[in-house]
Amino acid sequence: MYRGQIPSPGAPTIAWREDRVRFWAGISRGLKTDAAGIEAGVSSPVAYRWFRHAGGVNPALPSTVSGRYLSFAEREDIAIWRAKELGVREIARRLNRSPSTISRELRRNASSRAYPPTYKASTAQWHAERRARRPKTAKLCGNEKLREYVQERLSGQVKTPDGRAVGPHGPQWKGRNKPHRADRRWTEAWSPEQIAKRLPVDFPDDESMRISPEAIYQALYVQGRGALKRELVACLRTGRALRVPRARSRQTAWAHVTPEVMISERPAQAEDRAVPGHWEGDLLIGLERSAIGTLVERTTRFTMLVHLPREEGYRHKHSVKNGPALAGYGAITMKNALASVMSTLPEQLRQSLTWDRGKELSQHAAFKVETGIPVYFADPHSPWQRGSNENTNGLLRQYFPKGTDLSRWNAEDIEAVAAALNGRPRKTLGWKTPAEALNEYLVSVQQAGVASID
Repeated sequence: MYRGQIPSPGAPTIAWREDRVRFWAGISRGLKTDAAGIEAGVSSPVAYRWFRHAGGVNPALPSTVSGRYLSFAEREDIAIWRAKELGVREIARRLNRSPSTISRELRRNASSRAYPPTYKASTAQWHAERRARRPKTAKLCGNEKLREYVQERLSGQVKTPDGRAVGPHGPQWKGRNKPHRADRRWTEAWSPEQIAKRLPVDFPDDESMRISPEAIYQALYVQGRGALKRELVACLRTGRALRVPRARSRQTAWAHVTPEVMISERPAQAEDRAVPGHWEGDLLIGLERSAIGTLVERTTRFTMLVHLPREEGYRHKHSVKNGPALAGYGAITMKNALASVMSTLPEQLRQSLTWDRGKELSQHAAFKVETGIPVYFADPHSPWQRGSNENTNGLLRQYFPKGTDLSRWNAEDIEAVAAALNGRPRKTLGWKTPAEALNEYLVSVQQAGVASID
C-alpha cells in the first residue's frame, strides 16, 4: 500500500482554526477550560491540552482566513465535485478560482494514506493549516548571549561569598500548576521586568541585548518556543506552570457574597455590642486541610469551637469524582456542623452570624433556613470588622499552633480548650469571665420573663 512521506493527521478536527478561536474567545471572557471546550465543541482532554500547550497564553489566532486562501467550505465543495468526477477547470469556474489553484490544492493536500490519493476536505484543511504555521523565531532563540543572560538571572544559584551554593534542591519538575508547602530551589529569581530593565544598564551600547518582559514570559510559558525550558517557571515568584488569563484573574472568588448579606446590612444593635446574641466566626486552618471552626459572641466574648473531622473517604482512591469536599470544612459539611452547634443555643442568643469571606460558608442561605440565624460577611481585607473573633483566634493558636495537624483533636479535646478560654477573666468584661457574663445575661432574661408573666 502506498504511504506518502507526510504523516497522517489521524482524525483531524473539521474546523481546527474556528474551534480554537471559539475556545480562546471563551477563555478571554473568563470561562474555565472545561466550559470553553464545551463552547468550542471539543472534549475536555483536548481543551486542557490546548490550554497547557499554550501555557495559558492566547495565541491570538485571527478569526477568519484571508480570502486569497481556500476556505474550509470551498474545500468541501471541491471534495464533492471531485467525487462527481468534475474536471479541474470546471471546479475552478464554479468557485471563481484559478485552475492552477485547484490543481495545486488537489495535488498538495490530498490524503497520503491511500493510493491513489483521495481528496477529503477535513484532511486538506489540516494540511493547509499545518503548512501555514510559520512562527517567527523567538529573540531568545536567535541570540545566545541574551538567552544566557536571561537564564542566569532567572535560575542562577544562590551562593555564599566563598562560592558555595546554598539552599534546598527543590522538588522535581512535574508541570503542576503551583507548588504548595514544599521546598523550592533557591535561585537568583529576577523577575522578567527586572531583567528587561537591567539590560540597558549592563549593555548600554548593544541594542541586540534588549527584550521585553512579555517576551520572557512567553518564552517560559508557551510550549514550542524553544528558548527557555518550561521548568524555569518554578524560578518565578509565583511558581505557576500556567499563566492565569487576565479575565480569570479579575473574577471574584466570592460569588456567594451578595449585597444583601454584606456587613453593612447587619442590624445596628450588633455594632454597639449592647445586646448579646450576635456572633463572629472563622476557621483555624492546620496541615493536611484540617480545621477547627471558631464562634465568638460579640458582647460576652463567649467562645464555641466547632469540631470538623474529615469525611469518610478523604484521600481514598474510591472517593467520588466531583463529589462533595471531604476535608472537613466543605460548604455542606460546614453548614451542617455550624447548624448542629448553634441550634443548641437559646433563641435570644441566635441573632446573627458575621463570617469571613471564605467559601466554606457558601451554603449560608440553607444555614439560615435551618437555624433562623442570618449570616453577614465582612468586607474584603477588613479583619477589624470581626475583631473579637480575630483576637480569640490569636489566643487559640496557643493551643493549636500553625503548621500542625488539627484533625488529631476530637470534640472533647476542643471543647475543653473552649472551656479554658471561657473561664479566663477579661479586662473588657470588668475581669469577669465570658462564661459568667453570658450566665448573667441569661439569668436576667429569665427573670424578666417571669416578671412579665406575673
